[in-house]
Amino acid sequence: MEMRMIEFLTIAFSLVLGIGLGIFYFGGLWLTIRHLFSSKNPGTLILASFLGRSMACLFGFYLVAGIGLKGFAASLISFTLTKIVLTHRWGILPTGGEIDDRN
Repeated sequence: MEMRMIEFLTIAFSLVLGIGLGIFYFGGLWLTIRHLFSSKNPGTLILASFLGRSMACLFGFYLVAGIGLKGFAASLISFTLTKIVLTHRWGILPTGGEIDDRN
């Protein structure tokens, strides 16, 4: 009974961490894109943002991988689902540059 509770808490922690990493990564990407055209150094902004977001996420996944395969899989799944939810929520910019909210 106690082992099941520990496993449940481990998977729950991994799910929450994956969601947090997804919000951090894709939210940071969204902010980078929003500030890209007003930046004096867009190349530096893109590179710094990518490196910071990637290193933070890799470190988070490294920590979860130490917990076990189930936790790692749970965090990857919740990270991917967070991407899908955020993409749906924020919308994809069509060629005109405006978000289509007709759906």
